[in-house]
Amino acid sequence: MIDTMKNYGLAYILTVFLALSSTGAFAKTELNESGEAEARGYFKKREPQSEKASTPRQSSLNEDDHYLSIHIGSFLSSDSYQWGGTPHVNGVGRLNLGFTYRLGMFGSFADWAIRGDIIGYELAEGKPVQLAIVPLLMFPEAGSKFPLYFGLGAGPGFFFNQISQESFLALDYQLLAGARFFNLLENTGFFIEGGLKNSILLLSDGQFMGYFLAVGAVFTF
Repeated sequence: MIDTMKNYGLAYILTVFLALSSTGAFAKTELNESGEAEARGYFKKREPQSEKASTPRQSSLNEDDHYLSIHIGSFLSSDSYQWGGTPHVNGVGRLNLGFTYRLGMFGSFADWAIRGDIIGYELAEGKPVQLAIVPLLMFPEAGSKFPLYFGLGAGPGFFFNQISQESFLALDYQLLAGARFFNLLENTGFFIEGGLKNSILLLSDGQFMGYFLAVGAVFTF
C-alpha cells in the first residue's frame, strides 16, 4: 500500500513538473515573439526617417521658400536718344549688376519679385550711374521644375550721377528670359538671363534702350 502511494506521489510530482515546464516554455516563446515583433516595429518606424534624411533637396522651391539672386552683366547692344548733346549714340550701356528677391507667388502660375539694378552709361558729356528698382512678374513660379523663365516689370530709376541739364528721375521697364538651376551645391544655384532694358527720362528729353546678358548665383532659404 505504501509503495502504491509512493508511486502515485511520484507520478503527481512528475505531472506537475511537466506542466510547469511546458507553461514556462510557452511563456518564454510568447515573450520572444513579442520582443521580435516590437523590434521589427521599431526598425520600420526608423526606416522612413533615414530615407528622408538621405534624400537630396529638390531643385525646385515650395510656396513658402525664398530666393535671392545676384547678377552681373553687360549690354550686347545699346542706344541712347536725345540724351545729352547728340540725338543718337550707339554703345552707351556699360556694366550692369544687381539682385532679385522673390516676394511670393502670384496666383498659382507666377512669382512676384523685386529687382535692384545698378547700370553704368558712357556718353560724350559724362558717365551717368543709375539705380533702378523694378517689381517683376516672373513665369512660371519658382516651385515648378521647369528651368526656363520669363519676366516683365517696370519701376522708378534714380541717377546717382547724371550729366548736366538731364533728369535724375526715370521710368525703367524690363523684358527678360533666362534659365535657372536651384540648389546645385547645397542651397546655391546658377542662372543666366538676357533681355531688354529701357529707361525713359521723366523730367527731360532722353531715352536709353539696350539688350543685356547677365549671369549670377541664386540662393534659396
